[in-house]
Amino acid sequence: MPHISLNPATGKVERIFQRHDGLYLNSALEESREAQNTWRKTGFAQRAEALCRVSEILMDNPDDYATLITREMGKPLREARAEVEKCALACGYYARHAAELLADEQIETDAALSYVSYPPLGTVLAVMPWNFPFWQVFRAAAPALMAGNAILLKHSSNVPQCALAIEDIFRSAGLPQGLFSTLMIAANQVACLIADPRVHAVTFTGSEAAGRQVAAEAGRNLKKCVLELGGSDPFIVLRDADLDYSSTQAVISRFLNNGQSCIAAKRFIVVPEIADEFVRLMMQKVAALRVGDPMQEDTHTGPMARLDLRDELHRQVTDSIAHGAQALMGCAPVSGEGAYYLPSILDHVTPKARAYREELFGPVAAIIRARGEKDALGIARDTRFGLGASLWSRDAARAERLSREIEAGCCFINGMVKSDPRLPFGGIKASGYGRELSYHGIREFVNIKTVWVK
Repeated sequence: MPHISLNPATGKVERIFQRHDGLYLNSALEESREAQNTWRKTGFAQRAEALCRVSEILMDNPDDYATLITREMGKPLREARAEVEKCALACGYYARHAAELLADEQIETDAALSYVSYPPLGTVLAVMPWNFPFWQVFRAAAPALMAGNAILLKHSSNVPQCALAIEDIFRSAGLPQGLFSTLMIAANQVACLIADPRVHAVTFTGSEAAGRQVAAEAGRNLKKCVLELGGSDPFIVLRDADLDYSSTQAVISRFLNNGQSCIAAKRFIVVPEIADEFVRLMMQKVAALRVGDPMQEDTHTGPMARLDLRDELHRQVTDSIAHGAQALMGCAPVSGEGAYYLPSILDHVTPKARAYREELFGPVAAIIRARGEKDALGIARDTRFGLGASLWSRDAARAERLSREIEAGCCFINGMVKSDPRLPFGGIKASGYGRELSYHGIREFVNIKTVWVK
């Protein structure tokens, strides 16, 4: 079955790409091994020059790449442009800081000299999703390449043009042939690649179910694995929160990227004292969102990436309503062409509803009314996910103390959860393990190697 680039705003096929055969895959694996053997011997300065050129290419052509992203997966053009710029930022960050992040670390022992070094592992297989088709790739590739590794990209099958554009960026920046390669393969071929001795590690971003399969295969082959899976981030509004500000941030966080973000706020947990007013403000601001052509600069919400994803979201919504949730607004697909779903709010969501238990990967906010602050924290923990969380209060110091009771890879006080190259990113529980970004991320795919000299 080919990889099809289909515009979700129109439902029309843009381009079709045939999958790579076994001969091509073998050639790509050999090229990757040879390129990495050369690349690992280069210094950080040479690698940094290449990553700086990558950053320059991105910043010189943001509209071209943003248009490609929007046409393939439907996010509003202005958000796609911001995604491209963030990729350039990450490349620049690692170009500037990789040498210090991976510098030999001398440690006093009984030896004349003892230290820890961080040589690369080899070739990293990156299995990446469609929702941030540039950022997810660059977030993984920039640190791995600066550490001296090679990258084989298996991108989501609905964004093949983005995958090839990224490969072209790295090639145009002067990286060795084969150091970064895109593989047009099916999901069921990933296991064979993980098992191949020319692949040394795997990084995966995607669904919990697929992540479990990748982790199992990596475990069978004793290979390093980093997983960034789904999330159902709690957005906890305490009684002393700034309701106008927090409701504005709630709408931005929930409906960014057409609601298709693993770190989007999804469960809005409100205490009784402010619940009605917060919901009123949120409804007012959601009603102002403009749904339409994602190529238009004033569009807030475009189509979802695929029709099947929209249909599954609607099943989650209808099931939640059947189990007592109240549909305050939206909660229905948009008629006509394209995979559009109305910006929606479900109120009085209870543990019986799918919106309480499952990740809603689309433009639907679930309001959960807690009995009080202690109950709100308990609800926040009552999930198998553990990616991000946020607390909202005018007493930031107190909210920070309460954040220690939240089970998540990151917790933001009076701010929406986001990724930043300077900070580690990743989750716990069913949201995965390992970290991307910061010095934690660049050290995931290196050999933490002890050297002892008498």
